[in-house]
Amino acid sequence: MLSWSLTFLIIAIIAAVLGFGGIAGAAAGIAKILFFIFLLLLIISLVAGALRGRPPKV
Repeated sequence: MLSWSLTFLIIAIIAAVLGFGGIAGAAAGIAKILFFIFLLLLIISLVAGALRGRPPKV
């Protein structure tokens, strides 16, 4: 999901450089939403791992 966020960010930057403001804004919005979803899933995963109480395998 983080790679999708980076992809949409790159699309937004390229579209902004080429002058396509609407596409750039939409792509940046999608990238922002995907990034925050990624962060939310990361936090949920870390909390769930911490509540398990089992140390990671080395």
